[in-house]
Amino acid sequence: MSDTKGHSSTSSMAHYHPETRLVHAGTLRSDFGEMSESLFLTQGFTYDSAEECEARFKGEKPGFLYSRFSNPTVAMFERRMAALEGAEAGRATATGMAAMTTAMLAPLQAGDHVVAAKALFGSCRYVIETLLPRYGITSTLVDGGDLDAWRKAMRPNTKTCFLESPTNPTLDVVDIAEVAKIAHQAGARLVVDNVFATPLWQSPLELGADVVVYSATKHIDGQGRCLGGVILSTEQFITEHIHTFFRQTGPSISPFNAWVLLKGLETLGIRVKAQTESAAKIADVLASHPKVTRLIYPGRADHPQADIVKKQMRAGSTMIGFEVKGGKEGAFRALNGFRLARISNNLGDAKTIVTHPATTTHQRLTPEARAELGIGDGFIRFSIGLEHVDDLIEDVKGALEKV
Repeated sequence: MSDTKGHSSTSSMAHYHPETRLVHAGTLRSDFGEMSESLFLTQGFTYDSAEECEARFKGEKPGFLYSRFSNPTVAMFERRMAALEGAEAGRATATGMAAMTTAMLAPLQAGDHVVAAKALFGSCRYVIETLLPRYGITSTLVDGGDLDAWRKAMRPNTKTCFLESPTNPTLDVVDIAEVAKIAHQAGARLVVDNVFATPLWQSPLELGADVVVYSATKHIDGQGRCLGGVILSTEQFITEHIHTFFRQTGPSISPFNAWVLLKGLETLGIRVKAQTESAAKIADVLASHPKVTRLIYPGRADHPQADIVKKQMRAGSTMIGFEVKGGKEGAFRALNGFRLARISNNLGDAKTIVTHPATTTHQRLTPEARAELGIGDGFIRFSIGLEHVDDLIEDVKGALEKV
């Protein structure tokens, strides 16, 4: 890919604060000098000569070839995310699951072994437990918080470790730095899904992770408009493992979605900070409510892994997990009692969302597997939006009256 007039490179933005990088990093400007990032809705690109075309395809001359491989708008999103995360390079994907699946599958081959934490989004569990074994890649699931379990699970052929932290939906926090050490001692890489923490509150690469993946559909867009994902790592990892796989299999993001995500990044800091502040206040209300039997919020001292939260996160989360009395019936009464919060399976939106994981995001798991992860029938995942916190507190109190 060629640099263009007005390019704000990742390295040139490194000394700026995250809020500044969210607005300026990775920008490519054409000769028109446009202020907003340009949207390049094109499948292909033209060449001044057959020789130039050949040189680009051989990689001897920089430039764009085909929007399945790369695109100026997509490149801006990738560079901005890399600058924000502190990564050398990134590749944007059509969805968050495309990012996770590509990051896992591309470097692996038959005979390899994967170790992953049990507490994962349902689709991630499917990739680890069901999809990879079809291609001769075995896996072991462990309690993410049990470092000895990670050590015991490692094998000579273990190539990748994978975890979420905080986890979906129970907000358990895994010690990324310690798991990274275990992975590296065994010659494996660590891939971290950082969606719940967002790049504002946690930096897995600084903690020792090798690869970070995001569903950009969540906080990065933050307004329920489009799908997207991104893989962030070293230039070597992206070049050696992701580039060819990506180019040949095509999990690419559309330029329009990349442009929407660029606009989302400009306000990510403002949104996540406001949502986190509201989440902390709502968690305090839920903690003392008589209808709530369990509360999990990373910003509170009573979080099960509060010491790890303090060590590796800069703030809490926009997410809350809580369990109500009455099991599924109690949870459904609460869900149906909300007036502002909407029932959905997304998260990180400007609108507050409530989810019942046992019947939606984690319904594929057996009841025993859900119980092991702490996903009871009365458990609710609460994604805090941008509404006024007093209105949200009134809404949650009204919903719990129905339990």
